[in-house]
Amino acid sequence: MNTLLLILYRLYQITFMLPMVVIVTIITGFVTVIGSLLGGGRFWGYWPPHLWAKVCIWLTLVRVEVKGRSNIKGKTSYVFVANHQGAYDIFTVYGFLHHNFKWMMKIGLRKFPVIGVSCQAAGHIFVDNSSPAAIRKTMSKAEKTLQGGMSVVVFPEGSRSRSGKMGKFHTGAFQLAKEFQLPVVPLTIDGAYDVLPRGQWLPRWGKIILTIHKPIAPPVDEADRRRVSDLSAEAIRSVLPERYK
Repeated sequence: MNTLLLILYRLYQITFMLPMVVIVTIITGFVTVIGSLLGGGRFWGYWPPHLWAKVCIWLTLVRVEVKGRSNIKGKTSYVFVANHQGAYDIFTVYGFLHHNFKWMMKIGLRKFPVIGVSCQAAGHIFVDNSSPAAIRKTMSKAEKTLQGGMSVVVFPEGSRSRSGKMGKFHTGAFQLAKEFQLPVVPLTIDGAYDVLPRGQWLPRWGKIILTIHKPIAPPVDEADRRRVSDLSAEAIRSVLPERYK
């Protein structure tokens, strides 16, 4: 970035963007919690955060391009699996996937102020693998949630990349697809690392490309689970720049 433009951009962020993001986040969390508690988790758990994500992207002056939207159908349940380049993956998927879903997330995120409370109220799936009983409870929650076209989004790497490159996939998402016989849809997120790498607090403007790949048939057994995982990783890597594969 040009030095003068960067200085102006940082001033804009500190004086306007960041305060607005905080305000919009608090309002979205409040609306999501109240609406979900009143029995509208399916609607209120998705649409307010969907609009919140679009506003945050707009405030950051980031552009998002979506490819392959025709590969998925409305009112169909999928297990979406995406690479995890950075915090802007959340905004990208929430704002531009255009398919109602729940996140599958680490149980520790429940402790985050505003976000944790709103995610719990909205019915997102917190993964507790502390014991076999806890795992069964997680799967039971998932089974009840993934009905009537509701989907789930998972970052199989488990955490944000430190370098932008893809890491090893964990098996949870593919176990879910096998248990409930749901097609797996790989999502490639390219550009989120350049906008906000892990360890930085202020984003940069830029462009993020979200590619929605064709669904992969669910695994039929344990042996097939690894094949589906490998196919998903291969699809995601296929449209990433070489430096992030």
